[in-house]
Amino acid sequence: MTRILLLGGVTEALAIARTLGPQHTYSLAGVGRVPSDLQCQVRVGGYGGAEGLARYISEQQISLLLDATHPYAAQISANAVAAAALAGVPCWALRRPAWQPQAGDDWREIAGWDHLMQALRPFKRPLFTLGREPLQHLDDIPPGQFWTLRALDSCPGNERCEIIGARGPFLLEDERQLFARRDIDVLISKNSGSSATEPKLEVARERGIPVLILKRPVLPEADRHFGSVAELLLALGSPDKT
Repeated sequence: MTRILLLGGVTEALAIARTLGPQHTYSLAGVGRVPSDLQCQVRVGGYGGAEGLARYISEQQISLLLDATHPYAAQISANAVAAAALAGVPCWALRRPAWQPQAGDDWREIAGWDHLMQALRPFKRPLFTLGREPLQHLDDIPPGQFWTLRALDSCPGNERCEIIGARGPFLLEDERQLFARRDIDVLISKNSGSSATEPKLEVARERGIPVLILKRPVLPEADRHFGSVAELLLALGSPDKT
């Protein structure tokens, strides 16, 4: 009987988890809400690196590891591939395709935080959609800039930064209102490839606003790669019956 360990981190992972029965496990790092409508087991928390994950795989008699983590969770994906090799089980990966610029887009790829701060110098009202990382830099906001930072959960900002707690999917009209209300003049985003957060790119295109895109990390090679949930589920067949 196949026993699957599904490493979650993107919306598509939950769709996969909803197809799994009670012998399988859906694993979450602990950020965000834990779903309560699943038949499979849910595990929250880390493993202690690749070796800890490999021990868990062996102890729980996992026969297939599915990596459906965020495209920017490079360390977790590296640990998954290494752990599967150590435990002697296959590792399959859901690799969400990146967004591609369209006509009218002004995208500027950014390699890291220092590069980003340099690129932000000409702007006054940036909107950050990078998650919690900018929280570490609130004391470094240059004079004359006011940041709007959107993350999963709200928390205090300061006199030059407002933090919005919000969860996608985001509607196009709501994004238009956000950009207009806060007079956003530059968008900072990861290239997550998610349709749930893509409307912000359309608004930036409409308003002629530059988008500073954090460069995607290079992810390790898994045993099999899939670009969609449908492809992966087709390959799985009926995991509860195998």
